[in-house]
Formats: sequence, structure tokens, C-alpha cells
Amino acid sequence: MIRIGVDFGGTKIEAAALDREGAIVARLRVPNPGDYRLALAAVADLVAQVEQAAGARADQVGVGMPGSISPRTGLIRNANSVWLNGQPFGADLEAALRRPVRLANDANCLALSEAADGAGAGARVVFAAILGTGCGGGVVVDGALVEGRNGVAGEWGHSPLPWATADERPGPACWCGRRGCLETWISGPAFEADHGAGLKAPEIIAQASSGDAAAQAALARYVDRLGRALAVVVDLIDPDVIVLGGGMSNVAELYERLPAALAPHVFADGVDTPIRPAIHGDSSGVRGAAWLWPRSTP
Repeated sequence: MIRIGVDFGGTKIEAAALDREGAIVARLRVPNPGDYRLALAAVADLVAQVEQAAGARADQVGVGMPGSISPRTGLIRNANSVWLNGQPFGADLEAALRRPVRLANDANCLALSEAADGAGAGARVVFAAILGTGCGGGVVVDGALVEGRNGVAGEWGHSPLPWATADERPGPACWCGRRGCLETWISGPAFEADHGAGLKAPEIIAQASSGDAAAQAALARYVDRLGRALAVVVDLIDPDVIVLGGGMSNVAELYERLPAALAPHVFADGVDTPIRPAIHGDSSGVRGAAWLWPRSTP
């Protein structure tokens, strides 16, 4: 018996088969074609290949994706892969796969995976943030996703940068139509744009480690902004653990410096919230998608 998870990203689509204990027994990925109909076909083909490799068929499929589902229309909204917006993605996937499908935001899948048996295992309240091409968050309480009345619980990336300084206002333009969203400050591309020399994030971090002043200043600004952003999360839900995923979560300096950056902004007399990297790394997307179906479900 297996379960299938699909990580439907902006640039790639990955599918994995998990056994009952959550171990990945087969895993494949392909580029996302960036076209709605072609992407549906790519998901169906990937699932078939993963099941063939695993030697079993799943009765249902979980899919993590950008954006969220409107509880009013059932259509996708708020996806930075804008060609998904307004589409009946869940219904079309069920037709393509010929079985039930559950969808959730990709940050929610990260949170669910890490709360189940990752960096948040054993914690009652887990907040997970994706710091990658975009920026998002997810909340798990007592092992269950919190999606909220309007389906946007944890949608952290499109709130404004807290305690913005004069030179941070009004902030960069965001694809969502507003300015100064967290995604424009603490995503990977935002870090690169703030540094301003056309380097990729790993190159900037390497230069900072080598003593380059401009790179060190960019990293310091990033830590400060991320600390402010996470302080608001602590004020709102006071999670037992904060888990970071996405490319920027690989920056070791974050875990050394974020506690001190966060603490002055939290409305408390002391803060000891642990901040940890996702244990399952880039597997958290497919694992969390697979766990959208209860453990009691094969």
C-alpha cells in the first residue's frame, strides 16, 4: 500500500510514492511546462510512472501547489503561477487521475510534513515558512492543517514588512498588485535584488562568509527583516517551533542570528521559540502533499 504526493511548483513538478511509514519508495520530477492543459497531462504521467516504479497504485493523490482554493468558487486564486488562477484545478486533476485528489498550498504541505515527522515533530503548534522563489507560510495545530474560514490561514508572504523604516517604504512592487509585501523583501530573489550586484543568493552568502562588506550588509538587512516578519507570527500564534524551508533556509547564519533579531519585536518579556531548518528539505513538498490524506487512509 502506498500514498502519492505531488509537489506542483512554478518551475518543476515532482511526484513521490510513500509507504505506510512515510518513506519515499519512488520519486520523479519534470519541468513544469507552464501551460494549464500540458501541466495536467504532466501530473497524470508522473503519477503513472511513480506508481509503476513503486509497483502499486494509490487510491487517492495529494497535491501541493502555489496559491489557494477559494471556498466560494472552488477555483485557484493567489498563485504566482498566474495561469493557474481561476482554474478548477482540483476537479480537472481528479478527472485526469481518475481518483480523489486533495489540494493544499505548498507552504501548508511543508508545515504538515515537518509537523508529522520532521523539525516540528512532537510540537503542538508549528509554523513553517517557505523562503524560496516566493514566500509563504503554513500552520499546523495538533497534527492538522489550519486553513481558516477564507482558506488563507498562514498566508504570510503578502502581508507588509513590519516596522518598515523610511527607506523601506513604500517597498518594491509585488506581482499581487501591492507594494512592500514580505515576498518582495525575504524571498530568495528579493535578497538578490537587495544586494544589487546580479549575484545568486549562494554567491552572496559565500562572499559574506569571506568578509565582503556589501554581502555582509545585505545579509544583515535580510536577517533583520526576517526577524521582524517572524516576530509578528509569534505575537499572533506563538508557535512551539518555527520551521524554515526553501532555498534561503539553507543559510546556516539564519539560525545563529534570527533569535536575537526576532526577540526585540515580540510583545513579551522573553522569547525562546526555536527556529529550525526543515529536516526533509526539498522532500517536504511531496511528503506533505501525501499526508493530506489521514494516516488511517491507505
